[in-house]
Amino acid sequence: MAAVLAAVLAVTVTGGAGAARADAAPPAPPVVTRAALDPSLVAGRGADVGFLEQEAEHATTNGTLIGPGRTAYTLASEASGRRAVSLAPGQFVEFTLPAATNAITVRYSIPDAPTGGGITAPLDVSVGRRPARTMTLTSQYAWLYNQYPFSNDPTAGLLHPDWWITECSCVPAATTPTPTITRPFRPHHFYDEQRMLLGRTYPAGSVLRLAVPAGSVAPWTVIDLLDSELVAPPRVVPVAANVLAFGADPTGRRDSAGAFDRAIAFARRTKLKVYLPPGTYQVNRHIVVDDVTIEGAGNWHTIVKGREVALDTPAPDGSVHTGVGFYGRPASAGGSRNVHLSGFAIEGDVRERIDTDQVNGVGGALSHSSVDGLYLHHTKVGLWFDGPMTDVRVTNNVIVDQIADGLNFHTGVTDSVVRNNFVRNTGDDGLAMWSEKTGNAGNIIDRNTVQSPVLANGIAVYGGTDNTVSRNLVADPVREGSAIQVGSRFGAEPFTGHLWITENTTARAGTYELNWNIGLGAIWFYALDRSIDADIQVVGDHYLDNTYNAIMLVSDWPVKDRYAITNVHFRDVRVDGAGTSVVSARTAGSASFANVDARNVGAVGVNNCGSFHFTPAGSEFSLTGLGGNDGGWLAPWLLPNTITCDDRPPVVTPPPPSTW
Repeated sequence: MAAVLAAVLAVTVTGGAGAARADAAPPAPPVVTRAALDPSLVAGRGADVGFLEQEAEHATTNGTLIGPGRTAYTLASEASGRRAVSLAPGQFVEFTLPAATNAITVRYSIPDAPTGGGITAPLDVSVGRRPARTMTLTSQYAWLYNQYPFSNDPTAGLLHPDWWITECSCVPAATTPTPTITRPFRPHHFYDEQRMLLGRTYPAGSVLRLAVPAGSVAPWTVIDLLDSELVAPPRVVPVAANVLAFGADPTGRRDSAGAFDRAIAFARRTKLKVYLPPGTYQVNRHIVVDDVTIEGAGNWHTIVKGREVALDTPAPDGSVHTGVGFYGRPASAGGSRNVHLSGFAIEGDVRERIDTDQVNGVGGALSHSSVDGLYLHHTKVGLWFDGPMTDVRVTNNVIVDQIADGLNFHTGVTDSVVRNNFVRNTGDDGLAMWSEKTGNAGNIIDRNTVQSPVLANGIAVYGGTDNTVSRNLVADPVREGSAIQVGSRFGAEPFTGHLWITENTTARAGTYELNWNIGLGAIWFYALDRSIDADIQVVGDHYLDNTYNAIMLVSDWPVKDRYAITNVHFRDVRVDGAGTSVVSARTAGSASFANVDARNVGAVGVNNCGSFHFTPAGSEFSLTGLGGNDGGWLAPWLLPNTITCDDRPPVVTPPPPSTW
């Protein structure tokens, strides 16, 4: 166990602004980043948020810097920017506040309990000479292990002994003994975050210290980053159905679900809004909403918090638990309409992944509705919509520390918008459109930030018609996915019409695919269930500091002679840094490239394997150059289908991205 945890910590001592210092040294100047990047590199892309991000590696500390590292199952790989600071008891990290601040969010990791279930440990927070306040950290919502859908038990054997285990290069048969694995096996999902109102406003230039008390039970505390902000006073809605008038308890000691139901019923009769004043309200089940507006005092002031509750018998949908969440009626019952949720936090209690459980922050079918300004924390999925449904607006939300997706438009969601949301540390896709059974159509995912999805992709589109992914910022996917995926998989309906992928920026994307034993692209197209042949336009994207390839097109090996990827067009794209190639093609098909500029490319510009038949006529995948492709990556001799197949070229770490 100790050896495995040491590997997870993967400490790399580095110098720079975060190097150890004497207590009397001046504080480091503030370094404000966005997804650990210079903000000038991502101007106009990603969510416009109310907080300022400061990475711990740029702060002043007497702790130890960890990273950089992108190998899954290590603390460095899941850190924003792939670096963080590890503090032993008695050590600290100090941040100089870049603007007036009265609230902070700390992203951190502390160890699990030896047998799982997490621990709690203190972190002292002080500003200047004022007395420290204690933030109680927990690892109860972190640390998953093993194979999908994962376990909370670090001592567990393989969940699926018959699955391919890349670490031992074997496929156990029924008569083959379970291979020996090191336990805990595949630890991951290390980080959590916690918010704190500071009780007063501190001016820019104040020094905020995070210190681990000498007597902490945690042998190490990793600080990844600090988000600081100036939170507005509570919002008051004077003419409304105030839940306090219906018996809600703002102290959180008594369950307020019934009071919420009564307030909603009254509001619907009287055509009033429902108001949730400042406080913490205990709600341990779904609140069913239809034709109602519910407004809180702001997501720092109004918190709806609940326990995960085991059901006596499974629900008809397969759930074995319930928990806090606001749900529209199911589509099979007609769905809900005209629902508007805003200005409060939903704090769940989900610590394990059970895919049949409906323990999401917002769920059901909500047509002609909006979800705005929520903080969604510790639920299974922040927002999971089961259509058919239409015209939902999901805007200005913070979705963090989910056990599965951040948001999923599932089955027949149409003419809807996901804009200006901030998503961090999801256990599966950050933002997804999954056209299972019925296609999603006419949807827009625009100007969102997705950071550090532990599994799968930042943004994923599985089938559908006439959808758009635009102006997003996606950084640091960890395993089995990448920043953006276009996938014909999971039983999705085909891609039809068009798919626009425009003006997105990705950073440090392209994970190592354990099953294929190759690196993925920052954007990857995957034909597994059928061919991909819709009109796909990738325009104005920037792929920065790619771990492996910038662009990947692949069909799975068993179907490589049945399915192809065609009609994909790249234009006005920039690639700044690729550990291997700009384009990796492992499929039949074609793509065109115009004004695709690349620099700092570690291997041959195009890794073209086609369908692996290596015919005298060349690769089964052809690239059409339409001019303006600078950087020498698309050399004339590569066109149109020269075989340049090297699945596993040496990886050359690119320099940090810079202004073009």
